[in-house]
Amino acid sequence: MTGWPVYGHEWAVERLKLALAHGRVRHAYLIVGPESVGKETLAQAFAMALNCTAEGERPCGICRSCKLIASHNHPDILYSELDAVTGALKIEEIRQVMQRLALKPYDARYRIAIFRDFDHARPQAQDALLKTLEEPAPQSMLILLAPSVESLLPTIISRSQVITLRSVALEAVQTALVEHYQAEPARADLLARLSGGRLGWAIRALHDPSMLEQRETALGLLDQVIGMTRGQRFEVAESLSKDKLALYPLLELWQTYWRDVLLLTQQPEREPVNRDRAAALGTLARGLTGDEALLALKATRQTLNNLALNMNLRLALEVMFLDYPGLVR
Repeated sequence: MTGWPVYGHEWAVERLKLALAHGRVRHAYLIVGPESVGKETLAQAFAMALNCTAEGERPCGICRSCKLIASHNHPDILYSELDAVTGALKIEEIRQVMQRLALKPYDARYRIAIFRDFDHARPQAQDALLKTLEEPAPQSMLILLAPSVESLLPTIISRSQVITLRSVALEAVQTALVEHYQAEPARADLLARLSGGRLGWAIRALHDPSMLEQRETALGLLDQVIGMTRGQRFEVAESLSKDKLALYPLLELWQTYWRDVLLLTQQPEREPVNRDRAAALGTLARGLTGDEALLALKATRQTLNNLALNMNLRLALEVMFLDYPGLVR
């Protein structure tokens, strides 16, 4: 695929193109936005443009450098990895990537480190980046990815060029699925609506039908939790706390559900993002006040934002469940 393989974020692409054209590329970028909205896709496309060897418009998508970056096999494009057990971005991992970033590019103009899920790094781990941000090595670049800036150090934010991605328009998701991923129009429409503007999620769901099954199971669990007693909710909290990495997509999904409920308490005629559960959402919204729905949404968002911290997961989930409505005393 030639050109920037980025859909729905044309303004961000134009901004980076201008920086390239005028030689104003920064040594550090911070791309923030919802899970699966396209942060890593934009970062990778930027890396391709920086290192493309074509003479015309970059990235060409077909030169050796572009192909290696697209396949995650370029020796000068470094990716961080989360700890498989805790889900944290550990200080040791950051230091190892920084050591490699300090070396001269092996086969490219720029050696680039892309830190996925940088919000999973604790403050002391984030500190490990400061020296590189203050004294960057020549021909090196940092690209940090995070859902928001809330859990990031002010020193990290101030030393980075921040690019904030929003949810992609429904029509843009549909068009991308049909024109670039050969999806049937009806299926593209369904996935676009369920994605909540997260094109990455829609693409994965298109190729992996089990994601819709997992989504149904997760939302079914939420429906059950709403009608549970405190003791039953605490049992669910204990079970969920055993798999920290699975909590990220679960809470992201529950957040979209509570957002739908909140909007329906104010605008009952509005079509929800989770349109396949419109009946259940409508029933729930009619039994709640806007304040109750907002409290549940805030509790879910707070728990999601705090997952990267060294906290007692079971306790955090119990606190969250106490803020959910429908608690059977």
